[in-house]
Amino acid sequence: MTPPENNQRGLILPDTVEKMLEYLNMKAGLKNLRGILDAAGNDNLSHEAFLTRLLSEECSAKYERQIQCRVAQARFPAVKTIDNFDFQHPASIPRPKILAALDLSFIDTAGGLVFIGPTGVGKTHLALAIGYKAATRGVRTLYTRAVDMINHMIASQADHSLHKAIKVYSSPALLVIDEVGYLPFDKQGSDHFFNVISSRYEKGSVVLTTNRPFKDWGKIFHDNTVASAIIDRLVHHSEVIKIEGGSYRVKDRKMKGPGGE
Repeated sequence: MTPPENNQRGLILPDTVEKMLEYLNMKAGLKNLRGILDAAGNDNLSHEAFLTRLLSEECSAKYERQIQCRVAQARFPAVKTIDNFDFQHPASIPRPKILAALDLSFIDTAGGLVFIGPTGVGKTHLALAIGYKAATRGVRTLYTRAVDMINHMIASQADHSLHKAIKVYSSPALLVIDEVGYLPFDKQGSDHFFNVISSRYEKGSVVLTTNRPFKDWGKIFHDNTVASAIIDRLVHHSEVIKIEGGSYRVKDRKMKGPGGE
């Protein structure tokens, strides 16, 4: 932000509209001032209408900056939307449930979504699409792979910053946890995972993807009791969405043929 003009007598209060907008860091209003003034004259706008139009420009610019910040903070590995998801590929997919979830009303009630299905049926794509939609609506969102979250928490325990790490995953309104079940966790990792889910229970939403049915989660977490406690908290307010079919990546590779051509 550019400060008021400086001279030997100190600060000088800005005395023109341009200088005032610059002083207040209203960059959009400053950039569009001449055009808005011309439009105000041509349209014979009242003082209130002119001021509304000027502030509307500034508010729109600030809103866009906030949305960009939310998307950046979410740490999505890629931007995915529902528009480029192939609903024809999976052998079985509850499309109405997925489309209904895109209204994001589950976030208002600290609900969640659990996508269950084999590798390559689009679970991550759908989770990212919902997460991206939430971030662009201004919802504080965070994406993480399950193994990355656990490794982060184990490392934070070693340097005595575990409380801070738990806050990273407990504070966003929406937490997207991807790839649960691809690698098993030891007792320490299982305890950390439980603590995250427990800290968010009825307080924040979770979108989770897994390639393993709930009956196998005892193998993932090496403890049936811990697995049951995690499942109980996850599904209480969540929609469980099961997807069946072969891998899209395998299908794509076969279509390309040898050498990927």
